[in-house]
Amino acid sequence: MGMELVPITPENALVFKMVRLRALKTDPTAFGSTHASESLLNDEAWIQRVRDWGSTRVGFLAMNGELRCGMAAAFPDPDDTACAQLVSMWVAPECRRIGVGRVLIDAIKSWAAVHNLRELRLFVTSMNQGAIDFYIRNGFAMTGRTEPYPNDPMLVEFEMTISIKRN
Repeated sequence: MGMELVPITPENALVFKMVRLRALKTDPTAFGSTHASESLLNDEAWIQRVRDWGSTRVGFLAMNGELRCGMAAAFPDPDDTACAQLVSMWVAPECRRIGVGRVLIDAIKSWAAVHNLRELRLFVTSMNQGAIDFYIRNGFAMTGRTEPYPNDPMLVEFEMTISIKRN
């Protein structure tokens, strides 16, 4: 069976929960949140989280049959409504380097184009060279902006961006 993208909805919020908790545990410095805090949320809180996204936010799960390969989400930047923030981007280790990340990025870029957004931005932890290289291979560039990583101020996050081509 081939890989497919499934929009994250309240109906599959518990699958999203499993993928996100695995991501937080597997790659803790890739996220601003922590496994410890999010594992305390009950199932209803996860469903409500996705419900609260409404039409302003999008999320996808990458699935290969029952294998949960990854996830990505995005929302319009509250400080610059022509831009979107890419968040929660993660690919399971056993699914890396086979195109899953590119498919997730392309889906987020398509969503951004449909919503007339001109730019996609993200933050990546300075120590995550694999992710930095992945984003560069997929057309992202460093903006020069940095922020302290929320869970460890000794680490830095780099902002990266890519222009969205409108259809």
